[in-house]
Amino acid sequence: MEKLIHLKNINRALEEKLKAAGIDTPEKLREKGSRHAFVKIKTFDSGACFKMLLELEGAIRGVKAEDLNPEIKDELMDFMGIFNC
Repeated sequence: MEKLIHLKNINRALEEKLKAAGIDTPEKLREKGSRHAFVKIKTFDSGACFKMLLELEGAIRGVKAEDLNPEIKDELMDFMGIFNC
């Protein structure tokens, strides 16, 4: 069975934050999406910002955060505008 820690970009700290947000499997992360997961984490981790959102999206897509398509990065940056960080 695949675990969160096995996904690209997910280290122990991010895995724990995802679990605290109620996302405890890769399937749940894929189902909920990076934006939802980020918003849930942001409710208890004020330090959560763009890099984490990229890591979550990359984990879902199976790529390193820095290798995400520029258009995806732009969409995520627009989403981040609501958080002022």
